[in-house]
Amino acid sequence: MQELDANHSIGEAEAGLTTLIELIESLSATRTIEEVADVVRSAARRILKADGVAFVMRDKEQCWYVNEDAIGPLWKGKRFPMDQCVAGRAMMTGRVVVCPDIYADSDVPHDAYRPTFVKSLVVAPVRPRDPLAAIGVYWARPQDPSPEVLQKLQVIARATASALESGRLNDYLAASLEHGHFLLRELDHRVKNTLAIVQSLTRQTLRTTPSPDAFAEVFESRILALSHAHELLTRHAWGRPQLEEILRRALTTFSDDAAARFAISGPAVAFNAETAVSVHMTIHELLANAARHGALSTPGGHVAIDWNVDETTVPALLTLTWREQGGPSLAGPPSRRGFGSKMVHQGLARDLGGQAVLDFQPTGLVFTLRAPLSERMGLAA
Repeated sequence: MQELDANHSIGEAEAGLTTLIELIESLSATRTIEEVADVVRSAARRILKADGVAFVMRDKEQCWYVNEDAIGPLWKGKRFPMDQCVAGRAMMTGRVVVCPDIYADSDVPHDAYRPTFVKSLVVAPVRPRDPLAAIGVYWARPQDPSPEVLQKLQVIARATASALESGRLNDYLAASLEHGHFLLRELDHRVKNTLAIVQSLTRQTLRTTPSPDAFAEVFESRILALSHAHELLTRHAWGRPQLEEILRRALTTFSDDAAARFAISGPAVAFNAETAVSVHMTIHELLANAARHGALSTPGGHVAIDWNVDETTVPALLTLTWREQGGPSLAGPPSRRGFGSKMVHQGLARDLGGQAVLDFQPTGLVFTLRAPLSERMGLAA
C-alpha cells in the first residue's frame, strides 16, 4: 500500500508539472487578452486544484472580471472599483493577497461573496510593478494555501505577464500597418525564441534532476529568472539594457540584502535583447549554485562582481569576474556537471564568441568570462 501511495504521489507531481509546462507553451501562442484569459482560467484551476479561477484586468480605476472557470458563478463580465475589490487591492499594492477564511477578514467585501461558493482565496497580481491584471484562485472551504500552491501561482502570473505584453505588441502591430510586416516578424521571432528557451530548460532540467519534486523547484526557479529578464527588456522596449542593471535586477530578486552580499563595479556595457537574457540566466545559475554550495550558503559569505574593457585590443575585450568569498572551503571541481554548470561554462561564452573559466579555488568559486565587443555587446553611449 505504501508503495502504491508513493507512485501515486509521483504520478500526480508529474501530471502537475506537465500541465504547468503546457500552460506556458499555450500562453506563448496567445495573441489577445481573451485568449490569455481562456488559457489561464482553465489551466490554473487544474494546476492549483482550485474550485474556481478568475482572470481580472485593470480597466482604469476598475477591476474587470474577464473570464472564469469555477464550480459556480463568480463575477464574469462585471466591473468593481479598485479600492472595493480584493483583486484591486492585489493590483494596487503589487502583492499576493491570501485569505484563508474570507469571513474572518474585515478587508474582504463580504456582501460580494455571499452569493458565491467562495470561502477562501488567493489573488496574485500579474506583474508586481505596475500590475495590469490579476489571477484570483478560490476554494469552497476555508484553507491555508501551501507554499507550493503560492509558488506555482506566481509562476503562472509571470508567464501571463509575458503573454499579455506580447498581446499588447500584437495590438500595436494591427494599428501600425505601415510598419506591420517588420514588427510581425520581430514579434514572431521573440515568441519563438522564448518558447525555444522554455523547451530547452524543460528538457535539460528533466534530464538532470533526480525526482519530480526536485524538477519542480529547479524548473520554476529558472522560469521565474526568464520572466525577470523579460520584465527588464519590456521596460527597455526590447532595447539594450546595461550589464549593471541586469546584475542588480537578478541580485535583488534573489536576495533581500543584495547591497551587503554583493560588490559590483565596472564600466557601462550594454547588450542586445537576446544576449541580455543569456546574461541574466547565467547570473541566475551562479546565484543558485552559490546559495546551495558556495558563498551565499553561509551568513558571512559575499560575492564580488567586476568587469573591464581593454580597448587597446582589436576588437576591444571584455573581462568579467565573479568571485565568491566567505563560503565553505572547496575541495575542487564537482565530479559531475549539471545543466546549470554547462550553461555558465559554455552558454554565454558561446553566444558572445568568447571563453569562460570556472575555477573552484579553496576560498570559493571564481568565474571568469572574456569576450570581444560586437553587435551583441558594446560600451554604452
